[in-house]
Amino acid sequence: MYEDFSYVDALVDDLSVAELRVLVAVDGEASVSAAGVRLGLTQSAVSHALRAAEKKMGAVLFQRGRGGARATPAGNAAVGHARRILRLIEVMKVDTHIAARGEVTGTIRVAAFRSAAFHLLPRVLVRFGQRYPKVTVTVRIVPDLGRGVAGEVADGRADVGMVSLPVYVDGLVTKELYAEPYLLAYPEGHPDPRSLPLIDWHENCAGETRRWLARQEWIPPGDITVEDDGVVMSMVGHGLGAAIVPRLSTVGAPAKVATAELGDDAPQRHVGYVTTPELAGSAIIRDLLGELRAMKGVAGPPAVEPAAGRE
Repeated sequence: MYEDFSYVDALVDDLSVAELRVLVAVDGEASVSAAGVRLGLTQSAVSHALRAAEKKMGAVLFQRGRGGARATPAGNAAVGHARRILRLIEVMKVDTHIAARGEVTGTIRVAAFRSAAFHLLPRVLVRFGQRYPKVTVTVRIVPDLGRGVAGEVADGRADVGMVSLPVYVDGLVTKELYAEPYLLAYPEGHPDPRSLPLIDWHENCAGETRRWLARQEWIPPGDITVEDDGVVMSMVGHGLGAAIVPRLSTVGAPAKVATAELGDDAPQRHVGYVTTPELAGSAIIRDLLGELRAMKGVAGPPAVEPAAGRE
């Protein structure tokens, strides 16, 4: 009997699903009242649930004021876990239906850097969709900056992410899919591509790549810096300069873009996926990861067409 009462007491101290939803809604709306509208609750009910969650967590999760509600560092940590727990409950329902009825429905959320979303995911999702026609896959392009795609997965905003490895977010399951070389992209027909101004873009790269770039005395400081490798390719095609980019970035580049190898010691970009340990155990997520693992080859994934003018 004593053990039963202890278990009940423990349940009282745990956050409820409703409280988890309140944390996520308040964070998403940055407002207690707006979170109430989103959840169909009164502002008073949201405030009560928020205070109850803070009491159970033993920390202030949101700073509230006239400007709205802003998550504290403790709140950011709690909201990230809340999103993952809520998502795991949804996936639990999907896996249960699969086991009980053989019916596969639901949604998988994928985050990916731009070139992966454009050139790798489509054929993977075609195969996956043929097997699971009732499953919806949503894809968001996320710049691979800072915590980037991996952070979206860790914070519960995505189930699976396609990333450049290594990632600097703890607690995730990662798997390398393939490696591809960096190339020099330049305006087709230019007699001395290495003399051109460099066009750079903000994106995560491995320490190996940064060290290689630092050793190259011929590389000038970047004259133009943008946030998207697609914009880089457009600028190279217009003759504004050259760029050092992973091979996948050159796929579908403008016709006036040519590429050249950087030598035997050129760095490589390692492309892989990330997910959470919990979701890695889901049957439907495992099948999607299996389709991603089907991409093989050291030089890059199969069936990728190079940019026009490639040397």
